[in-house]
Amino acid sequence: MTTNTNSPVRAGRREWTALGVLMLPLLLVSMDVSVLYFAVPEISADLEPTGTQQLWIFDIYAFVLAGLLMTMGALGDRIGRRKLLLIGAGAFGAASLAAAYAHSAEALIAARAVLGIGGATLMPSTLALVRTMFTDPAQRAKAIALWSGVMTGGVALGSVMSGVLVEYFWWGSVFLVNLPAMALLLVLGPILLPESRNPVPGRFDRLSVPLSMAAVLPVIYGLKEITSDGWNVRYVVSVTVGLLFAALFVHRQRTSASPMIPPALFRGRGFGPAVVLNLLALFGMMGSAFFTTQYIQSVLGKSAMEAALWGLLPSVPIGMAAPLATRLVQKGVARATVVAAGFTISASGYGLLAVAGTESMWLVLAACGVLACGVVMATTQIMDLAMGTAPVDRAATASSLMETGAEFGGALGMAVLGSIGTAVYRHEIPASAPAPAHETLGAALAVAEQLPGPAGDVLATAAREAFTSGMRGAALAGVVTLLGAAVLAAVMLRRVPAHDNAGRADRLSPSGV
Repeated sequence: MTTNTNSPVRAGRREWTALGVLMLPLLLVSMDVSVLYFAVPEISADLEPTGTQQLWIFDIYAFVLAGLLMTMGALGDRIGRRKLLLIGAGAFGAASLAAAYAHSAEALIAARAVLGIGGATLMPSTLALVRTMFTDPAQRAKAIALWSGVMTGGVALGSVMSGVLVEYFWWGSVFLVNLPAMALLLVLGPILLPESRNPVPGRFDRLSVPLSMAAVLPVIYGLKEITSDGWNVRYVVSVTVGLLFAALFVHRQRTSASPMIPPALFRGRGFGPAVVLNLLALFGMMGSAFFTTQYIQSVLGKSAMEAALWGLLPSVPIGMAAPLATRLVQKGVARATVVAAGFTISASGYGLLAVAGTESMWLVLAACGVLACGVVMATTQIMDLAMGTAPVDRAATASSLMETGAEFGGALGMAVLGSIGTAVYRHEIPASAPAPAHETLGAALAVAEQLPGPAGDVLATAAREAFTSGMRGAALAGVVTLLGAAVLAAVMLRRVPAHDNAGRADRLSPSGV
């Protein structure tokens, strides 16, 4: 009898306990994307920010997070993922304390920016450590399924938690909830989490840091502004400038002796397709959120708190989607089939949105649940494929690339589908309506409240119907996009086995080859 020394070591109780510890920062980072939804009015009354400052209070976290993900992923592979995670936890906790007791808008913006820096260290580090601790493909798949579920659930939970906390405490409490979890991570992390790094990382490419930020930030900014304000030359120029820097960044990675993002990562079977498919999945997920949140509040007339609580309902079946996808693959179903099925299920969710009316709350909630389940089924397998294909030595870099692609996909989905919905809305709103009513549903409802007699009711009804028509138009575009993604997944992943045993510690040279 011979022993296979290359067999992956199965994780035990210590590793699964450590995974629970890793879920704490992941949950908080994902929650902080949405935790200000209901706190903004209280913050505005207390700090009296200008309109521009209020926007930056809300957006600076996501901008800094997206801009630094690749840098922090590469840094984690060099100095150690656990070390970077603990540094990020300390920064996140300190920034949370500063944000909770900020006495000016400028101080809160600065604290939110530091929170973004901390979040950029935490996100790639958590997934990279999962990749390090779980070398058995079946166990790794289960761990990544849990990782995906916590990440998705955190965004939904953040808005509800902010509503509850603001209802009973002051607005700073939405930041103080971060402190116990970060303190627990700082205590248990050094005990339970293994340290891992690239033993031959090469020289850190400092020039790639500003290039990566110059590539990511203008594109994210331009896409977000297009979503809220419509097409404008400034925003198109911003996206164009970002794409030009992206081309320079790619050229730098291909020619540098020690690149931040080794081109060899994309030569691993399945990694490149995983990045593309992950972007498309988040395109669909965030594109729908742009409409459904407004629909529940402005079309159905629910309060912000009611909307947040109803919004939790579609999250219930998500907990079953990731384990189901993992189980199917482990039973021998081709990964390409599972991912394509996930995209197809998501497309059917958009199909339900495409037939919704102005009184279709249960249909819209069902559509959100179906869409989210399909996305989680797909992304769970996509993330497992990417992390299983990537060498252990580049786990944090690979994780940061996947998460940066997700940021791009979400912004692009909101911009493209939001623009389609806005165009339909403006076409459907009566030409005789006041000019502000042609811009957004919120503006139309505000105008309708000021009109005397039945004229206000007529305008409000017309605006709600126009918005719903816009949602249906965007949903049809979502159906086409996600069905296209399903076909793409079936083609791109057809030669990828159900279990990719790339768990061996492949190492790239400092040149990334």
